[in-house]
Amino acid sequence: QVQLAESGGGLVQAGGSLRLSCAASGRTFSGYAMGWFRQAPGKEREFVAAITGSGGTIYYADSVKGRFTISRDNAKKTVYLQMNSLKPEDTAVYYCAAAFVHTATREKDYDYWGQGAQVTVSS
Repeated sequence: QVQLAESGGGLVQAGGSLRLSCAASGRTFSGYAMGWFRQAPGKEREFVAAITGSGGTIYYADSVKGRFTISRDNAKKTVYLQMNSLKPEDTAVYYCAAAFVHTATREKDYDYWGQGAQVTVSS
């Protein structure tokens, strides 16, 4: 069983930055691929970024490539999402998720989910 807790959301102006953190409980954190997803009002949840257990392979959605960076610290059992050059269209609830597979970019591949963190980008 893995429990996930996001933090670091908030309100920021367009062009600004935020860093989300996701702290995990449970064993073998390094055995999980970790991902970030987001859901904007009235839209379906979408993939943002994913990182393998070792951190050696990373995937990004095209919409955030070059602006967002996913990373993880296995000793701290924490995954991060650094978000730069934020745009109003990045406004959403951001979820971290854990998948007991090598790598995963599809929502259905993830086994555990956090409660979400609100990110609001004003224009």
